[in-house]
Amino acid sequence: MTELPPDAGRHMAREIAEAPAVFAASVAQTVTLPDLTGLRAIYTIARGSSDAAANVLSYEIMRETGLPVTSLPPSVFSLGHGVRLTDTAILVVSQSGASDDLVRSAKGARKAGAMVIALTNAPTSPVEAAANITLRIGAGPELAVPATKSVVGAIAGGMAFLSALVPAYAPHASASARAIERLQGKSLPQTRAILSALLRASHVYVIGRDTGFGAAQELALKLKECCALHAEAYSSSEVLHGPLQLVTNPLLILILDTEQPQVQDSLDTAETRFRAAGGTVFRLRASDAGATALTPAAAAAALLCLTYPLALQTALALGHDPDRPETLSKVTQTR
Repeated sequence: MTELPPDAGRHMAREIAEAPAVFAASVAQTVTLPDLTGLRAIYTIARGSSDAAANVLSYEIMRETGLPVTSLPPSVFSLGHGVRLTDTAILVVSQSGASDDLVRSAKGARKAGAMVIALTNAPTSPVEAAANITLRIGAGPELAVPATKSVVGAIAGGMAFLSALVPAYAPHASASARAIERLQGKSLPQTRAILSALLRASHVYVIGRDTGFGAAQELALKLKECCALHAEAYSSSEVLHGPLQLVTNPLLILILDTEQPQVQDSLDTAETRFRAAGGTVFRLRASDAGATALTPAAAAAALLCLTYPLALQTALALGHDPDRPETLSKVTQTR
């Protein structure tokens, strides 16, 4: 095992600790929107962790507005000629706001008739310059390569946008922000047992439903990039098909439960089936650490605040410096 530098994981640890305050500040931002009465759809464009945040937001926005929200691949604009986007809004989520394919997407979407909304952590970025409206993530400098506080801030920034779009949502977003801010310094009671299981794991499933699926995508990504663990995210509505068969090999299952009444049956079924098949299963809830009365998107963000330390501590125990994954960089250029 390669000896780690004495400051390994220092940046990521500090940024995880800052995430609850970043969430609260980003939710509180003032968002001024033009008249969007004729809006017929909202599309998100993002990659990596930003795409996971966009997935969380898509469920929340659909539930509150009744508008369809789905992801468009950046390659529609960076490799293709775009699509018709009259009477739509495009939410471009990017920590850096600098990836060439996202800049092309923002420019192409605006040219195609969309209202382009930039949600970034970099004021004056090229994506912001191409957008009609800017939302701030407001996480400040993020020095670790794996994004943490900026992902949580992106979810919060999208919730601020939704509060402007649907004013009745705003008090729920504010209450959630206060609850998440109180998570500072708290941890899940299962932390020690989960860390032990992660250190033994070769394969990990991270399962969620609705906004919890976006959180599952993000946690699975963190286990890959920080810990070099094979981790896959699934919706509990899909995982009981072919993927269930993999439990015949040693498999760790982390279920991210946003505690929405509508998703409980699905998560219960997945938990029961995986336990019966011999999998090692942990079900994680923000209320386990004292955070309650959260909107579904905020519950997903809270679960990330509580599980990012698992990725950090597992990485260090396995001999990886999560601040500087060997094969990754902060800004990924994709065409």
